[in-house]
Amino acid sequence: MSIARTTMRAARHAKALVIPCLLAAACGESASQPAAPAPKPTAVACQSGVGVAPDFLSRLDCKPDFDVLASDPVNASIPGARAVKVVVDGRLGDAVYFQNSKKYKIHYEFASAHLSGNGKPIVPALMKFNETEYYSDSRRFILGSITYYEGPKVWSFEIAPYDTADDKMIARAYDAIVKATFFGKQLFFHPTSVSVERVVPALPARIKIKTTAELFAEIDYQPLNLATAIGKLRLISADELQTAYVNYRDIVVLDRTPNDISVVSGIITEEFQTPLSHINVLSQNRRTPNMGLRNATQNPKLKLLEGKWVRLVVGAFDWTAEEATMADADAWWEGHKPQPVQLPVVDLAAREIRDVGDLVADRMPLRDAIKAAIPAYGGKAAHYSILARTAGVPTPKAFAVPAYYYVDFMEKNGLYRRIDELLADPEFRDQPAIRDGRLKDFREQIKLAPVDEGFQKLLRAKLDADFPGAMAMRFRTSTNSEDLDGFPCAGCYESHTGRPADWDSVLTAIRKAWSSIWLFRTFEERAYHSIDHKSVVMALLVHRNFPDEEANGVALTANPFDPSGSEPGVYVNVQKGGDAEVVHPPAGVTSDEFIYGFRLPGQPLTYISRSSLVEAGGSVLSRTQIFKLGSALDAIHKRFSPAYGPEAGNRGWYAMDVEFKFDGEPGQEPELFIKQARPHPGRGK
Repeated sequence: MSIARTTMRAARHAKALVIPCLLAAACGESASQPAAPAPKPTAVACQSGVGVAPDFLSRLDCKPDFDVLASDPVNASIPGARAVKVVVDGRLGDAVYFQNSKKYKIHYEFASAHLSGNGKPIVPALMKFNETEYYSDSRRFILGSITYYEGPKVWSFEIAPYDTADDKMIARAYDAIVKATFFGKQLFFHPTSVSVERVVPALPARIKIKTTAELFAEIDYQPLNLATAIGKLRLISADELQTAYVNYRDIVVLDRTPNDISVVSGIITEEFQTPLSHINVLSQNRRTPNMGLRNATQNPKLKLLEGKWVRLVVGAFDWTAEEATMADADAWWEGHKPQPVQLPVVDLAAREIRDVGDLVADRMPLRDAIKAAIPAYGGKAAHYSILARTAGVPTPKAFAVPAYYYVDFMEKNGLYRRIDELLADPEFRDQPAIRDGRLKDFREQIKLAPVDEGFQKLLRAKLDADFPGAMAMRFRTSTNSEDLDGFPCAGCYESHTGRPADWDSVLTAIRKAWSSIWLFRTFEERAYHSIDHKSVVMALLVHRNFPDEEANGVALTANPFDPSGSEPGVYVNVQKGGDAEVVHPPAGVTSDEFIYGFRLPGQPLTYISRSSLVEAGGSVLSRTQIFKLGSALDAIHKRFSPAYGPEAGNRGWYAMDVEFKFDGEPGQEPELFIKQARPHPGRGK
């Protein structure tokens, strides 16, 4: 990419790099705004009543002044944030210009229209402007934004996360803005990336600092999946979910984030979630509202609504819960119940245990090729096959067992007949407690049933040939009902580990994986989407196990807090290796969670949270490891675009949901391994 294009992208895309906090550092869309005659700066207060918003103000003397210039809100995890871009002109005595950020979407548009010529120095072309005004020590302008965060009631001055302004420049701009605003005494400087944070210690003591973590800690509401639903409101603890059953028409209010929950119409948790938490991915798949709300179980409004039909609306900046009638609820359900999902029909002709690189054909368009491989080898293995052949994406060596052997196992052991009996039983259909218990009994039958000797011989030969002397192998589920475009079913099934030297452990691992098709939560998910349970089949993706990895994590190849999909950040949630699960850690344990501007100059990093398992101020990954991960995520994003992204005609938000690990022998630098990639269902509307 040329410098011109790079700097244009930098100016255009800065605003959503930080989870909820970089709205102000934005630069915008394009430099196509035509120049207009410069009006005289307006210095009177409260211009919002004038009728037509001014192109800029030299002062902000009241809240309506700010509101009339502020850009429309963008989706972000800190709701209610609005921003006005600001230009401080060093050639004109640090004159301050608060630009109309609806009309002028980037600083360059405003500066070229109003601060060039007519006795002022000429503003150069966009490429030169960006190179100078974000990176040069001799820049004319100091560029930034004023953001007001509605939740914590904070006014902040922010610069772009890749801006190299030093402490003196920041202090000059801060002081000028303080003098020109009604909120000057309340103004904070918010460092928008790790590189900007490095300047903070050199700033004068008079400049108040507000970090991303502090902003995040001061909000009460966290929108996760934006949607509306009508359901019966239930206040219930996460622990009670172990024994209590919730209904697909319930809206549940929980004291903390559970690792799993069967189908419900909406979720509110007191504990804030990560975008890739299991229940958020399920909510996105179900297209049901999901939000965090501090002290939700004690919220007076929610307590009054307990046990009643409620319309819940989760928006990008606020939420509402209003009482509804049963008639409202019935009408809503009839109009919004999910369309039946038709799964790919199993291909029983494929019986070869194949290397992953041989699963997806090159002779057809990528999306069609993936779809063609799923009936025999499942969604996970099909996507893995693409990963294994993508330059810059390191994957563990692997092979795939076709779904034929699962179907053969079920038929020979009479297990399909048992399922028919269960499905015909009214008690099983109508009572969740009975359904749960009988599915558990059925899984135990699967775990005890014999495995075909011919299949065992083929599998042992493949393991001996490809992984001689392997200590442990991971047998990962790959069904025709997961990792699908529009139905990812993330976390529906369970993978298991076996040791070839202990053959019984291999057979046990395979049967446990196969039996996870009949988990209660998975059964409920399929029922919600009207899926024929017997149409689900399971292939297996097999590679070596990672028992002692140095780090494990999940990532998105785009910024989940950007509604347009055009922002260049990637989202990463990573934890030190061990027992702490990254998407659902034990109480009190936090992971590294950050946005990485891999495609931006300087590749800025902004941490939303830090791991509690590393030294204070430390990181789970080194900067070198983060770069390797960013490179792989970028390659994955581009590789799957012809299947799911812009190259496939998708004009909405697009990202791949990726699992990864860093693993190495003692004394060696841990290596990156990409374990999985699937299309992400999005954040809702």
